[in-house]
Amino acid sequence: MTVAVGSPAPDFTLATDQGEVSLAALKGRPAVVYFYPKDDTSGCTREAIGFSCLADEFAKAGATVIGISPDTVEKHGKFRAKHKLTVALGSDPEHKVAELYGAWGEKSLYGKKYFGIVRSTFLVDANGTVAKVWPKVKVEGHAEEVLAAVKAL
Repeated sequence: MTVAVGSPAPDFTLATDQGEVSLAALKGRPAVVYFYPKDDTSGCTREAIGFSCLADEFAKAGATVIGISPDTVEKHGKFRAKHKLTVALGSDPEHKVAELYGAWGEKSLYGKKYFGIVRSTFLVDANGTVAKVWPKVKVEGHAEEVLAAVKAL
């Protein structure tokens, strides 16, 4: 299943290293939900730093940014501390939320097939509707592109 633009964003509540994060609790303001494969890997680190560097701009636009991966809350805490990250990092070890959003799928590495997180981002408007989807994200410039979309809401 893939969440489409114009559809209601699936609700979720996930543990973070700072408590819980819930999409329903954010209703009334936009949210950026991004899925990434693994804490402290090169692409995932660049993406998290990109969103964190723009955190003040997202906040000024009224948006909350939530990164989601299968990593544990403990790994998220170490990842956040090591790179001074400011975005919420939700732990989805059974990839239930990723599956709801269509961000869990078959991948291939060196000819071997496996299932994992498909790096993707969803912009949810203040009404809880998916306003924009970025499937198979390329990290460079992505946070800036998402911020521009948030400001255009």
